[in-house]
Amino acid sequence: MVTPVSQPRNVVVVLLDSLNRHMLGSYGGTEFATPHLDRFAVEHATRFTRHVTGSLPCMPARHDILCGSLDFLWRPWGSIELWEQPITADLRQQGVLTMLVTDHPHLFETGGENYHTDFGAWDYVRGHEGDPWRTWLDPSWIGVPAPPALTGDWWLRRRYGDHAPRIHRAYDTSRTYFRAESDYPGPRTMQAAADWAAGAAQHHRDQRWMLFVDEFDPHEPFDTPEPWQGMYEAEPWDGERIIWPPYVVGGVTEGHLSEGEAAHVRGNYGAKLSMIDHWFGRLMAEFDRHQLWDDTAVIVCTDHGHYLGERRGGADIWGKPMVPQFEPLGHIPLLIHWPGVQGGAVCDALTTAVDLHATIADVFDASPQHRTHGRSLAPLLRGEAASVRDWAIGGVFGNWVQVTDGRFKYARAPEGDNFPLSMWSNRWSTMPVHVKGMVELPKPDGRAWLDRMPDSEVPVIRQPFQPGDALPFWVSGAANVGKHHLYDLDVDPDEAENRRGESVERRMQDLLRTALGELDAPAEQIERLGLQV
Repeated sequence: MVTPVSQPRNVVVVLLDSLNRHMLGSYGGTEFATPHLDRFAVEHATRFTRHVTGSLPCMPARHDILCGSLDFLWRPWGSIELWEQPITADLRQQGVLTMLVTDHPHLFETGGENYHTDFGAWDYVRGHEGDPWRTWLDPSWIGVPAPPALTGDWWLRRRYGDHAPRIHRAYDTSRTYFRAESDYPGPRTMQAAADWAAGAAQHHRDQRWMLFVDEFDPHEPFDTPEPWQGMYEAEPWDGERIIWPPYVVGGVTEGHLSEGEAAHVRGNYGAKLSMIDHWFGRLMAEFDRHQLWDDTAVIVCTDHGHYLGERRGGADIWGKPMVPQFEPLGHIPLLIHWPGVQGGAVCDALTTAVDLHATIADVFDASPQHRTHGRSLAPLLRGEAASVRDWAIGGVFGNWVQVTDGRFKYARAPEGDNFPLSMWSNRWSTMPVHVKGMVELPKPDGRAWLDRMPDSEVPVIRQPFQPGDALPFWVSGAANVGKHHLYDLDVDPDEAENRRGESVERRMQDLLRTALGELDAPAEQIERLGLQV
């Protein structure tokens, strides 16, 4: 019997940070095991093949999903602003219960501190990455289950020696308190999510709800206990494990990283991916047990991928350094279960992160009051449409701006000196880096004035920058000026041939101008990118 396609009653979003599409079995990956995500894709979900990043990195991507508007053209990583509100506020007005389960530390520090506050409830699992959970090493730690590992500043010390900036990674302390796999933040988060879903099936039968699981795994540190630890190593690792990956272009090719170290780091990512896949299975088990598949949509997504030695331009890339969003980082997985839609379906339509916000709003009949940029994916899932957008745009504030039509991808770099450039914000926060002597975000000065965001009457501080200014973290340097990239992904998915200078570049320039115009992006972006007609 075929179940009729219906509008979901509830929604679960599972955001797995830094989830590499090309490493999932459901997308053809064979290097690492992801059986539970693969089963979800085959038995329950529609697999989207052209889903791409929007605003980057971590918190800007969450802004796309929770607020529905691309903000990287106006500001860097930052808090929710006065002229907008998250989907959770809209759902509260609709009488929908919302729950956040997360171990993501950026949600509880400056630059991300108000993304959780409009949830009906939240459960913050402590101890991941930069979360300042513990202040001293556990004296009883004997190296298990968390084995001895290089500290989070190892890469900077290797590169810069005594001149390396001093940083402390809180996780290096927190990991000494783990005594079993179930103590690690990722497993604890997924178990808490599974428990909440089981409870909601019993206690919230008469109320609609949304569960948002913001799981920081498989993001670094790539730290796992046995049996995951070392499961992808050809031979046992000798010495302290490398759980903090480098952020560099040319790690191996420039002689900074040995082939053995590179394989070790990549294998550690795979171990963490397989571990969090295992715990994702706990959530699926509760859906099976309580028949939640019948009325609850499940969206499995990510913010971006993570480079693990993939080569572009002859160099191996690691982490999220200052490069365009090549396919390993910018072409991301999206799996959606929709009640009544048979699992194993494939959707080739072009989609992006803000579309998830629009889809959630569609499910709950919510109407955001600020300018949003997404398109609901419900018509695609129900088979009522073959596409919802002609282009998708994305990037990092002050860096390349990328546009794709689903086949060609064009990354436009700044021209000249990367100016004019302004930041628009009333909260004036960004990613804390906790490095002595490093300016995270310069304060507004006398050059700032009050402007307006598109379709908003809320005055906003607009701070112009000029050459010589301290700039927000992540802004591109002069070395990237003029380095445009253009790829035909249908014939060149590994981006080996930059087709800049061919006739198609003019068409993609026109598409980028169209996209910027439809977004009402600041006019200075056209000038900064050298796109004046």
